[in-house]
This record gives sequence, C-alpha cells and structure tokens, in this order.
Amino acid sequence: GKKDRQTALSLKIEKLLLEYMAFYKPSKYIFEGAGGEKYSERSIQQVFTRAVKEAGIKKEVSVHSLRHSYATHLHEAGTDIKIIQELLGHESTKTTEIYTHVSRKVIQNVKSPFDDL
Repeated sequence: GKKDRQTALSLKIEKLLLEYMAFYKPSKYIFEGAGGEKYSERSIQQVFTRAVKEAGIKKEVSVHSLRHSYATHLHEAGTDIKIIQELLGHESTKTTEIYTHVSRKVIQNVKSPFDDL
C-alpha cells in the first residue's frame, strides 16, 4: 500500500484521456477540482459511488475493487501470475493470488474430465 506504481495503460484509455485533457486542459493534475487542486480520497470515493449506482451495480464495491477486477480479468485472459504480480506491484505472488478471483462464468465453462470417458 501507499507505493507509487507505473502500470500498463490501454490504448483506448490513453485515447480517452488525451481527448479529456484536450477539452478540459488541466494544469497540474489530470483530474482537478474546481480550483485546480487534486481530488481528495473522499471525493474520488463519492464520484465512484455515484458511477456504480448509475451503472446499476448492486454488489458492494470500492475503488480498490478495481484492482481485484483488473487482476481477475488478466488472470482469466491467461496472463501469467508473475506478470500480474509486477503490474500490481506486489512483492510476492501469494499477495497477487488474493487479487485473482475465479468468476462463476469461468467455473461453469470448465469441462469435466468425465466428459471424455
């Protein structure tokens, strides 16, 4: 926790951020408050909570849940655990394993070895 990290940024997100920055022209932070100051953690939580509600998501989620989702989607896409560990900035793959959840969809798609008998 509390460590600065660099991580991969999708080309789609990069494009959206560049468009956002061209329109809003932030001076210091990409996302600035009305006076040009950085958003507080509380403000970010409020914006996130509003977005979750507007998206119709019923599950209890937090900004930190995004890290778990990111790790899970990478894992489900076949990304090696060591790469996910590096992207998340974890010292150990044991910590990364906590972040990679297996979705019900993946479990339902697992073929039983008995089907080949």
